[in-house]
Amino acid sequence: MQLSDIDQANNLVELFMLRAAERGDNPFLGAKRDGRWQTISWREAAEQVCLMAEGLRNLGLGDGDRVALVSENRPEWCISDLAIMAAGCITVPTYVTNTQRDHLHILDNSGARAVIVSNAKLSVPLISAIMGSGMAENLIAIDDIRKFQSGGITCHAWAEMLAGDPIAARAAVDARIAGIKRTDTACIIYTSGTGGAPRGVMQHHGAILCNVAGAAEILSEDFGWDDERFLSFLPLSHAYEHSGGQFLPIGMGAEIFYSEGLDKLASNIEETRPTIMVVVPRLFEVLRTRIMKQIEKQGKLANFMMDRALAIGENKKGGLTRLRDRPMNLILEKALRPKIRQKFGGRIKAMVSGGAPLNPDVGIFFDSMGLTMLQGYGQTEAGPVISCNRPKAGITMDSVGPPMRGVEVRIAEDGEILCRGELVMQGYWNNKAETARALQPDPAEPDKGDWLHTGDIGHLDTMGRIVITDRKKDMIINDKGDNVAPQKIEGMLTLQPEIGQAMVSGDKRPYVVGLIVPEAEWALEWARENDEKFDLAELQELPAFRTAIRAAMDRVNKELSVTEKVRQFTFADEAFSVENEEMTPSLKIRRHKIRQRYGDRLDGLYRS
Repeated sequence: MQLSDIDQANNLVELFMLRAAERGDNPFLGAKRDGRWQTISWREAAEQVCLMAEGLRNLGLGDGDRVALVSENRPEWCISDLAIMAAGCITVPTYVTNTQRDHLHILDNSGARAVIVSNAKLSVPLISAIMGSGMAENLIAIDDIRKFQSGGITCHAWAEMLAGDPIAARAAVDARIAGIKRTDTACIIYTSGTGGAPRGVMQHHGAILCNVAGAAEILSEDFGWDDERFLSFLPLSHAYEHSGGQFLPIGMGAEIFYSEGLDKLASNIEETRPTIMVVVPRLFEVLRTRIMKQIEKQGKLANFMMDRALAIGENKKGGLTRLRDRPMNLILEKALRPKIRQKFGGRIKAMVSGGAPLNPDVGIFFDSMGLTMLQGYGQTEAGPVISCNRPKAGITMDSVGPPMRGVEVRIAEDGEILCRGELVMQGYWNNKAETARALQPDPAEPDKGDWLHTGDIGHLDTMGRIVITDRKKDMIINDKGDNVAPQKIEGMLTLQPEIGQAMVSGDKRPYVVGLIVPEAEWALEWARENDEKFDLAELQELPAFRTAIRAAMDRVNKELSVTEKVRQFTFADEAFSVENEEMTPSLKIRRHKIRQRYGDRLDGLYRS
């Protein structure tokens, strides 16, 4: 297996077929079924991809037709995605958490002619959306569900779609993919909508291949390219997991195992023993909290060792290495860090954080525990990875690393980060106005492609690494014209044990205020210690409870500038979640949704 194979591939299916031929009967896709982990080989997966592709063609689908894919992470997701592309069609990945309204928007906007769905529960809102859109004629069910036929929609079983001659199917696919170019659209990924209605990002084969080649180079040069195993947890309908958790392992000939979900993630990690994990910062924050609580219960010695590990990590961040720390480092390497690594399966080479800014303190924590964490940066419109920290370039938790190979970055006069290269999207589906805003040519170099205006503010450090300040559109500008980065403040707040979630506000206002969701486990402990009933709504009315939250906020304010300090706060009625549409499926807060709900309450803080 060579990195050059990725560079020379004309499309994603061609790369997969090449790896399948090399890997043959080696395990490829793994999932827990009937209480045990079961795998599908590369050879079996390739056969199913070809049979499904021909099944889609037999339904009347043609080149360029869109096919929506609605499923939890599982082997059939990967097979379906590759089959759609092998049929000459375009995949439209769709979140399983979408409402009927969300499905209707995506189906109507994309004009999808068919939908692949995993189970009966997910098919219910889809069927109504399909009938509302009047576009999709076929519903393909992965699991066995009752035959459904109404309003021109025909339901097909997964097994029926795989019925055919595998030799003839392979020949047809080989002939078809020979004509698919890197510039052809591979998928339309709808942004998760932190600021409004999702837009369909057209990612071409070359954009994803460029990402895969850049990431594979980092892993191979900095960690070695061996028999790798990825554990897929983030939604595959998100560009970060789609490229980093599916096509990167395909490009590296790696195994992909699928997690059973957040509640079983910890045990899944220990069972599958992955070498690479692609994760969002929010999950790292949760894991950090859990590990710290486990250590706290293990007595004074364990807590002493953790404190020393974190102190050494802080010194390392500041470039300070002391000879007197070496004996303690040796003790930590034998007594503490192996236990932490074992919780992650014992084989982890790197955990890659992306999708949102990582609080440096979280990165320092995992580095102090002996786990290598790489922070990446990008967005759906860029394949989605623009840059990534790498050990050889010097990892710093304050930056997101240098641009990956094949990526050109420059900083605009207003501080906005611009990027250019094969990874940049072709545009937004059926949205020329937004495409023109995001992609702008350079008059001095019109032949080098458009610059993607990322909407992020930042700069390049002396080592050429990107340092992110904040989202341009999320930036708070107070009534005096000062710029305040909300994500920085929110990240610091949620590292406090008392605070589970936070959103700060203050645009065109004299100071910053916060909306707080208390950390549930901490609140339960507080209620027990203070002889109070555990009811968050009632606790939030207690002056002593508010004083405890205020103390956490004051600790953060000590590290903030005058304009950044959070002067007042109020409580949210419930946690921000995907279900109440106040978080995206990739666990980023939806500011516009939260403001719609709590705007009056936040405004009231300026009158109190």
